[in-house]
Amino acid sequence: MRDAVSVQESVHESGVSPVQAVVGERLTTDELIIVGGDVVTMDARRQVLTGGAVAVSGGRIAALGAAADLRAQHPGAAELDATGCVVIPGLINAHQHTTIDPLVRSLIPDNVTSEESIFGWIVPLHERGDGDDDELAAAITAADSLVHGVTTILEPGTVAHPERVAAGLRRVGIRGRVGAWGWDAEGVPFGGSPAEVVARQEEVVRALPSTGPVTGWVTLVGHDLVSDDLFTGAAALAERLDVGITWHISPGPADVVSYAKRCGRRPVQHLADLGVLSPRLLLGHAVHLDDAELELILDSGTAVASCPGAYLRLAQGYTAATRHPEIVRRGGRLALGCDAHNAGDAPDVLHAAYLLAALERDRDLPDPIRAQTAFELATIAGAEAVGLGEEIGSLEVGKAADLVVIDATGPGWIPRGDLARQLVWGMASRDVRDVVVDGQIVVRDRAVVNVDLPALASEAQARSSALLRRAGIDPVPSWPRHAPGRIAQESTC
Repeated sequence: MRDAVSVQESVHESGVSPVQAVVGERLTTDELIIVGGDVVTMDARRQVLTGGAVAVSGGRIAALGAAADLRAQHPGAAELDATGCVVIPGLINAHQHTTIDPLVRSLIPDNVTSEESIFGWIVPLHERGDGDDDELAAAITAADSLVHGVTTILEPGTVAHPERVAAGLRRVGIRGRVGAWGWDAEGVPFGGSPAEVVARQEEVVRALPSTGPVTGWVTLVGHDLVSDDLFTGAAALAERLDVGITWHISPGPADVVSYAKRCGRRPVQHLADLGVLSPRLLLGHAVHLDDAELELILDSGTAVASCPGAYLRLAQGYTAATRHPEIVRRGGRLALGCDAHNAGDAPDVLHAAYLLAALERDRDLPDPIRAQTAFELATIAGAEAVGLGEEIGSLEVGKAADLVVIDATGPGWIPRGDLARQLVWGMASRDVRDVVVDGQIVVRDRAVVNVDLPALASEAQARSSALLRRAGIDPVPSWPRHAPGRIAQESTC
């Protein structure tokens, strides 16, 4: 198996990928100072440096403070003017599928069940996708994420060609954690025996770099599509390789019913009995929990990725069932996610923060999730939940330089209010201007630096049509479409 770098280079040489450097003037320096903005550090004291500056050196945050002091410490460093802007840590998306869904964006009907959406559309499409599709879709997801201020995405499985996905993410410049599609149910695409699936997981983790922006995780599909031997084998592998592990459980009530038939226990209770709950595990969803399951998650230090937009889109009973805010209030580990492009629709973590806080607020319970807490989930708390709290999630000396410059000069920021509330309730992701990942500027003046968007769009349209044909799916548009001049005339009599 070729490693991610060689795969990336071969794709570039073949001309398959439209992901390339296209912005003429780029700040490609090891030293950079972002000056003039209000810096939301998300450090332990949640300090904001008004009109402050951030110095970046060798991909790390070297200093924070006054611009004059940082200029003196780093003579000759390039500068990024953030006057009138708000500088925040890069946002963390702890559950973002990158493959296939972007190529059929907004085509799956919104009046079907989540099971029909997955098994009638997504699984057949994944089965017929190829490596070119996966790399292109990953590049689309990365670009879409960056312009929403998301600098880290955790891909939670359903990836048939993970090395190609890693290549797409790396070329666009986002931070990512990637694994292979892992399940051992009968008659499923890309499945296998527990031993075969664990071996493939290890192969992918070892093929990807052990350090750097894009590395490997152990990822299972989860739900009721994984045997006990595979759950325990994958957990042991993650422990041995010292990486994280993630899988899906209980976004709706179906898993609860399935596990009752399978073993007479609820899903999280069964996972606890297998001994696989741990601080290394990130559970995607875990919406439908009873009291005992909630206690097991809290006691084990297991993290949960909450994707409120997806649950609403798929009608999975989130508002009636969720225990996610309770996890936060009780000191548990919760991160935010956006799921897939046909569930969460857009990889916008600040929108997820808005939804989580708004839905909890509407329940009119004591001690609701406030804006500052929701923003923590999108940044430092999210980073801690995915095991990266020492590396990203806040703007502190020594951490990786992942940061976002938000243009706060537009009408949506007049007058300037409380920063936490404006960032969450004000839909601030629409105002993302510049993005830095690992010290490199990847979005500048709202343009994704490493992407030729027209070429990306053209390639995506062609691949989308071909993929749908291979899957035998003919989407029905909500509104009739006609060429200009051929609109049907209806009688008004």
